[in-house]
Amino acid sequence: MTLKQKNSRLFLNLSLLLFTLASLWLNPISALAMGNTASLPAFTDFSKSVQNGQKDVLRGIYVTDALALPVIQQPASSAGYVSNKDGEATQFGMASQYGNIGLLAHNHLAGKSFAQLTVGQEVRLVYGDGHVEYFVITEILKYQALQPTSPYSSFKNLNKEETLTAEQMFKRVYLGDHHVTFQTCIEANGNLSWGRLFVIAVPKQIMQTSGQQSY
Repeated sequence: MTLKQKNSRLFLNLSLLLFTLASLWLNPISALAMGNTASLPAFTDFSKSVQNGQKDVLRGIYVTDALALPVIQQPASSAGYVSNKDGEATQFGMASQYGNIGLLAHNHLAGKSFAQLTVGQEVRLVYGDGHVEYFVITEILKYQALQPTSPYSSFKNLNKEETLTAEQMFKRVYLGDHHVTFQTCIEANGNLSWGRLFVIAVPKQIMQTSGQQSY
């Protein structure tokens, strides 16, 4: 496959993802609100509950006092799939192709907890065999989708003068050095898909050795 073909496929899958997210926000599924953070399990208990023996399969994400979510993987060839179950995140398969970890959730379901994350918090990723990877949140990005229901929408940065195309947005949050990206939608003005929230976390050892890391 040529580079041009790969780029075309990337943009096609990205468009599918954005369209799927936008269309589902227009028809939210009724669900119970997530429990408060006081009810989160201890990390050891949570880790045991999500393990299934699979060494390289991400099974859970844990942030103290913020969230404890099992993780499922997208079905093959379904870049737009996002779990409709409350209390569950979906690993974005396409991000894995670029060496990174994407975590998706609807903002009326598990994505609510993404909005509570803050810079400096530790993120723990639990794999099927029980091994854990540690990350630290370094950046929170908020964008307005200028055409919320369009897969080709541009995105306006809410913190500075910057407007990105859908393709530029994908590269901004999912390409680059190894990191984790949490993604959900932002509700505003009665529109569940008004904007996009991205929370970026880098490997903890990078923070320990360099002091800070940015993308």
